[in-house]
Amino acid sequence: MKAIIIDDEKRARVSLALLLQEYCPQISVVAECENLPEGVKAIRKFQPDLVLLDIEMPGHSGLELLDFFDENDVNFSIIFTTAYNEYALQAFKFSAVDYLLKPINPEQLTEAITRLEKQKQKVENYKLLKETINQDSLTKIAVPSGNTLIFIDTTKISHIKGEGAYSEVFCNNATKHLVSRNLKNFEDILCLDSRFMRVHKSYIVNFEKVVAYNKSDGGSLELENGIHIPVSQDKAQIILDRIQIIKR
Repeated sequence: MKAIIIDDEKRARVSLALLLQEYCPQISVVAECENLPEGVKAIRKFQPDLVLLDIEMPGHSGLELLDFFDENDVNFSIIFTTAYNEYALQAFKFSAVDYLLKPINPEQLTEAITRLEKQKQKVENYKLLKETINQDSLTKIAVPSGNTLIFIDTTKISHIKGEGAYSEVFCNNATKHLVSRNLKNFEDILCLDSRFMRVHKSYIVNFEKVVAYNKSDGGSLELENGIHIPVSQDKAQIILDRIQIIKR
């Protein structure tokens, strides 16, 4: 596999190239670039299988890379290298895009390369990552639905129901979106916001939409729209504690 490293720090480029040489001998580094324009030229010249891309660089963010290519020209996978915060890392997971947290761990590097060899990443995943990270807060999230990215106002989400590898996102106006992400993906990114909580193996609820808690029949939450959401036994006390905070 041919690889290109794009990182504005020379030490980071050299370190990553040495790690690849030692731990991933199937990877051949064909170019090292210190900024995005150089990286774009190298990609067009060498046609790599893999781009190891720093996000935070002067002039251009690594997230802008795909702006320089037509969708049909993206025949390479990307592994982002980053020192990003927790929210951004959850955005990587939500978007099913691989990343390596600096300083790079050799074991995580080899695991990421192995994943890429088994499964080629989709251009839509990179677009989803860019849109999700570009949100300054969780006021909106970008979610994949077929070949479309849908932007959903999180204040309008009442609850999310998990269905295996898919989730249904239910909103105020009785609309729902079927999304090709499992409930754990939504939990990782939405439940960083105190409004949201996974109350059952199949449900995440927006507590701003909760109007009542019913303790009978194992426990359930009633939402503004009249829907009742079951509550897992292990979540009951956490929910009661949250209700006490609201009452105060």
